[in-house]
Amino acid sequence: MKKNRLQQTLVLIKPDALKNSMTGYVLSQLSEVHCGIRFAGAKIVNVSHMMAEEHYVEHQGKPFFQALIDYLTGAAHYPDEAWKRRVIALVYHGENAIEKVRRIAGPTNPHDARETQPGSIRSLGTVVSVRDKRGKIVGERMDNLVHASADEPAAEREIKLWFKPNDIPPAMHLFDTGICQDMFSFQKGRILKNHQGDSICLLAPGDTVWTSDLDTLNTFGEGKLSDHSVKSVIVKYLINETRDSWV
Repeated sequence: MKKNRLQQTLVLIKPDALKNSMTGYVLSQLSEVHCGIRFAGAKIVNVSHMMAEEHYVEHQGKPFFQALIDYLTGAAHYPDEAWKRRVIALVYHGENAIEKVRRIAGPTNPHDARETQPGSIRSLGTVVSVRDKRGKIVGERMDNLVHASADEPAAEREIKLWFKPNDIPPAMHLFDTGICQDMFSFQKGRILKNHQGDSICLLAPGDTVWTSDLDTLNTFGEGKLSDHSVKSVIVKYLINETRDSWV
């Protein structure tokens, strides 16, 4: 028998699910009554290109990458109604949370989900052909309604990408946090250790921050290479930022 492990996982209710009014259905399927896991964080996000690119970073350079970006940002489903473009980002917390959520979500491909796990969330999705500018089919986009973290490393990366520590109750923190000692701001692609003009304040002294993010920012500030991109650290602080050209 698999040992129970306290875990957290990221769930995104994607634009196609929202367009088809499936939010209540998804939340019901993932309720504590059904699977014994509970909310640790939730937010409504207008997904920026920077966020989408960081979320799908492993697919950069592939022919269908832009289609994924258009999907997650909502441009694919709401080309003329930008105000409807959003996802619901959730952190679930509990024993074996990753496996439980993925079982309820079903296989990534909706066609496979209908064959092997009818009744799973993704079995209600669809697969869309992706074409290049000349109309040639270059791949497929899976409109599979929800995202669910694949494993523990992915869950930690994704939760830290979408959520700040203070978006999650302190007693539910599973990842190390620290206290920022410096000022960090963002100005048109640059990280500053002060505030200048129209820069956006990311962190101030005394703020609680993921320890790994603080290490990345300090390493970057010293001019050294880091294991993590700076964009993957700062993007959560730019969620729903109105200065679109920056994010």
